[in-house]
Amino acid sequence: MAAGLMSMGYAGAASGSAASLAPSYLPKKDRYARLTSNENPFGPSPSAKKALKAAIDDSFLYPREYRQTLIELIAKEEGVSEDHILLGAGSSELLHAAARVYGGAKGKVLSADPTYTSLIRSAEMMGSEWIKIPLDKNFDHDLSTMEYKVKPGVSLVYLVNPNNPTGKIMTGEEIIGFCNTVSSKVPVFVDEAYWDYMENPKGSTTTACIKEGANVIVARTFSKVHAFAGLRVGYCIAQPEVIKELAKEGPRNTLSGPSMSAATASLVDYDFIKYSVKMNNEGKKFVYDVLEKTGHDYFPSHTNFILFPIAMDYADFKKKMLDNGVGIKSMNVGGQDYCRVSMGKMEDLEMFAGAFQKVIGTTINKS
Repeated sequence: MAAGLMSMGYAGAASGSAASLAPSYLPKKDRYARLTSNENPFGPSPSAKKALKAAIDDSFLYPREYRQTLIELIAKEEGVSEDHILLGAGSSELLHAAARVYGGAKGKVLSADPTYTSLIRSAEMMGSEWIKIPLDKNFDHDLSTMEYKVKPGVSLVYLVNPNNPTGKIMTGEEIIGFCNTVSSKVPVFVDEAYWDYMENPKGSTTTACIKEGANVIVARTFSKVHAFAGLRVGYCIAQPEVIKELAKEGPRNTLSGPSMSAATASLVDYDFIKYSVKMNNEGKKFVYDVLEKTGHDYFPSHTNFILFPIAMDYADFKKKMLDNGVGIKSMNVGGQDYCRVSMGKMEDLEMFAGAFQKVIGTTINKS
C-alpha cells in the first residue's frame, strides 16, 4: 500500500495513520477498526495538509479571500457562474437549510426508503410529512412511482445518488431524465456525497440539469473522497434565486479559512482523488472476497461502503463485532437484517474479516 502511494508521489500520506477513535468503553490497549461512518482513511491529501498549515497564520483574519477563491474554483470546475454556488460546513448544513426552505408544517418531502435521512429528519422536526417510496425488489429507486407520487402539496423531492445505505446508483440517463421532468413541478434535491466514487461521475451528475435552467439542487461534500469529515467543507449548486433562499436559512460564514484553503487545494488534486478511489476499490474487492467465501450475498457498491444481509439480529451482530474491536453499522430493512461496513485501510479490513468469522461462527472457504 505504501509503495503504491509513494509511486504516485504521496509518501507523506503513507507515513501517518488516520486517527481511529474507539468507544470509551473499549480497553485503551485494544486496536479499534472504525468502519462505521464512511470516512476516507487515506487523507487529507498532502497538498491539502500543506494548504491547511499555511493558512493558519492568517486565522486572525475573517476568511473572505479564502471563501471567494474556493467559490471561484468550484464554479470553474462545475462550469457555472459563482452565483450558482453556496458553501456549507460539510453538506449537512446545506441539507438542513433545504429542509428549512422547503419543509415546515405544510411541507411534504418525497424520497426513496431506505435512504440517507438527515434532510428528511430535519424537515420532520419542523412538521413536514415524509412521503416514503420503497426501493424496488432489487433495492433500486422506483423512479416511475416517485414521479407518479409527485402531487400538489409535495414541496421537495430528495434523491441520494449513489444511495446510502445501499451503495447503488441511478444511471446518468435515469436520474437526469427524472430531474428534467419532475423539476418542472417541484424542486429536486440530489445528494451526491459519494459522487467521486462512481465509475463515470461527470456522466452521472445532475448538474447538467441546472445548467439548462432546471430547478435542481446538487449537494457535494469534501467529507468522503477528500477525507475532510473533520474539516467540514461542502457546497451545493443550484439556480441563483434558489441559492439566495438557501443562504437566508444558513449557512453563513461557518467555514474556517484553513479549511477552505485546504479544500481549494484538494479539489484539484486529481492524483490523490484517483489514488483514494483506487485504494477504496481494492478494499471493496477484499471484502467482496470475504463475503463470497463465507457464503454471503452483497450489493455491489459505487461508494466507500458495502451493504450485505446477515442471518443474525442486527443489534446483536453490531455488539458482537464491537466486542471484537470492529465498529460497523447495522439495520433492519423490511424484516431483513443488514450490515453496512465502511472501507478502511487493509489492516482494518483484515480485522473486520477476522471478527466477522468469529461472530458468524464460520471460517473462510479457501477453495
